[in-house]
Amino acid sequence: MTRYSVEPDVPEKTSKARGSHLRVHFKHCREIAHFTKGMNVQKCLKVLDDVLAFKSVIPFVKFTGGIGRKAQAKQCKAPGSKGRWPVKATAVYKNLVKNAIANAESKGLNPETLYISHAQVNRAPAGRRRTYRAHGRIGKYASQPAHIEIILTEKEEPVQKMEEEEREQISKKEAARRR
Repeated sequence: MTRYSVEPDVPEKTSKARGSHLRVHFKHCREIAHFTKGMNVQKCLKVLDDVLAFKSVIPFVKFTGGIGRKAQAKQCKAPGSKGRWPVKATAVYKNLVKNAIANAESKGLNPETLYISHAQVNRAPAGRRRTYRAHGRIGKYASQPAHIEIILTEKEEPVQKMEEEEREQISKKEAARRR
């Protein structure tokens, strides 16, 4: 059993999924996780399908160096209209979400009420290769894999506010007189 960075308050109402040493770009996975955190799982799967079909974009917020501006990024109010369609990372993340939904169904949770309460991406150790440069030199050629963990939680019913009886409004002077 692996350890997650967060332990939920009510484990019976949650389901988890994680992937380690995934051969997808860390920065892409981080932006996808940041965008989908807090979303309903059905909406999340639809958004990820749209990204795979190039109908919607993943907004890039943190790692924006060299990221071009896209017209689709305005739909999700991306800062500077910066976004991309990270296809490989989106496919891997979508499979993890589906896995978490399947885990929730095996626990007896309702998939309609699930939302992504925790999504975290960490850097994994780099895969190191070499590339051959001019004048007989050798340069590094590293991949940037990722660890991804997702926790889905069942949305709870909102608590009804208790009805208060009306109190008469009195000034500070009147309250002082009554003391």
